[in-house]
Amino acid sequence: MTSKTLTALAATLGLAAPAFAADDVTLQLKWVTQAQFAGYYVALENGFYDEEDLNVTVLAGGPDIAPTQVIAGGGADVVVEWMPAALAARENGLPLVNIAQPFKSSGMMLTCWNDVGIDKPESLANRTLGVWFFGNEYPFLSWMSSLGIGTDGKGEGSVEVLKQGFNVDPLLQRQADCISTMTYNEYWQVIDSGVGADELITFKYQDQGVATMEDGLYVLESNLSDDAFNDKMTRFVRASMKGWKWAEENPEKAAMIVLDYDETGAQTEEHQIRMMGEVAKLTAGSNGALDPADYERTVATLLGGGSDPVITKAPEGAWTHAITDAALK
Repeated sequence: MTSKTLTALAATLGLAAPAFAADDVTLQLKWVTQAQFAGYYVALENGFYDEEDLNVTVLAGGPDIAPTQVIAGGGADVVVEWMPAALAARENGLPLVNIAQPFKSSGMMLTCWNDVGIDKPESLANRTLGVWFFGNEYPFLSWMSSLGIGTDGKGEGSVEVLKQGFNVDPLLQRQADCISTMTYNEYWQVIDSGVGADELITFKYQDQGVATMEDGLYVLESNLSDDAFNDKMTRFVRASMKGWKWAEENPEKAAMIVLDYDETGAQTEEHQIRMMGEVAKLTAGSNGALDPADYERTVATLLGGGSDPVITKAPEGAWTHAITDAALK
């Protein structure tokens, strides 16, 4: 019996033709559902993953979720992580590899009251500074080391590090002179609280020469020896970058898509539209492939940690262009 006969028979009997199941991919985000991750939600909503025969599950993050722990435990195929945390994890035995870098620039900065006498980075000494931990402290520690400012709170010239939660209360309540913020999120939370921009002074890590790469895509090195996994990741990166470029060109629509996927209902339209506009500035200029110069700058920053560097030696095999080379053909 020929294949045409089988197809005709199936049609006659009302049977559906066999369909190949899409490949499953689980993505773990670094934080909660917001425009910081718009490209992935756009790719979901606009069918870009479907076009690549992928069934993608996007897992939101949160204050108690570390992407490195999730992927180590087998809970995700690929994670969004900042490079300092990924390289530190790699040195500590978790072999993460950067396969794509949608974010070209860093959005991290310190936001300070300008009425406490802080007018340059050197004047951060002897201050109380709010710092995020869980891997987010590494750029800060490297920056302070490059300035020769201690972070143990002991002795003249050191800073008192306040372990900052994921809100802006320490600044608003004057518990800290400065806090960690992102250009697209916490800074605007301060402004929305009624503080005027002229009451603040900000220091962008990008401007201080210690910016490290944020929001890259990482997988376990062992999986890259599997051709089927590589093919799946190639299709995932291609669809994701299509989502990111669509989001850059359509920021308001992208923000609305993000809101549709926010099951908590915690995000507001105004904040997400504004966030998407700021995030688009950080993804601009990236086609998804990691720039080796950006990688080398990050490594140099992390190695320059004085007596307590974030990493103790230059990593080997921590990134690859194999996936993006295939995805961008």
